[in-house]
Amino acid sequence: MEMFTGIVEEIGTVERVQHGQHSAVLTIRAQKVLEQTKIGDSIAVNGICLTVTQLLDGKFSADVMHETLNRSALAQLGHGSHVNLERAMAADGRFGGHIVAGHADGIGTVLGTKRDDTAVWYTIGAGPQILRYIVEKGSVTVDGISLTVASVSEKQFSISAIPHTVEQTVLKEKKAGDSVNLETDIIGKYVEKLMQPAVPDAQKSRITKEFLSRYGF
Repeated sequence: MEMFTGIVEEIGTVERVQHGQHSAVLTIRAQKVLEQTKIGDSIAVNGICLTVTQLLDGKFSADVMHETLNRSALAQLGHGSHVNLERAMAADGRFGGHIVAGHADGIGTVLGTKRDDTAVWYTIGAGPQILRYIVEKGSVTVDGISLTVASVSEKQFSISAIPHTVEQTVLKEKKAGDSVNLETDIIGKYVEKLMQPAVPDAQKSRITKEFLSRYGF
């Protein structure tokens, strides 16, 4: 499995989107992420792991499958859209953000932004299937950017980014109403899985609430 860190290397520009019946091909203009990149390598585009299918002069193409379009905000990209880009982490690379798989858990909506003396705050709305894995002071990936959660409630969470991070990523273009790709910390998912181990069918209890009611309990 390819792994990313959530540290954006550069902002790319979508040059072309070719839509198929259930998929699309993105062609993205870039520079830095093309260095030493080969066909078949992985690049995270706004936090979504895509495989390079074609390398051209100053740009690359990648296929986006139907499932990816359904679960991410990539479907909203068009000619001229700016995207965060990060190559998969090299085996001997330095680890700067947190473990990012490049598989979006869903889409969030920017509810508002505000700036203070040292940071830019973003409040993002999300569904319960995402918020269950978001914890205060934990990590979350927003459009491929590794960020720390400042606060979380039942329907939204907030992050604060330093101005440098904002200026070096597509965060600087985000405003209320915009959609963002969200990937929660993978460690939380593994912990949940381990706390609820699979039980073979033969060991599952056949005693249900309906069974007890039927016999007077």
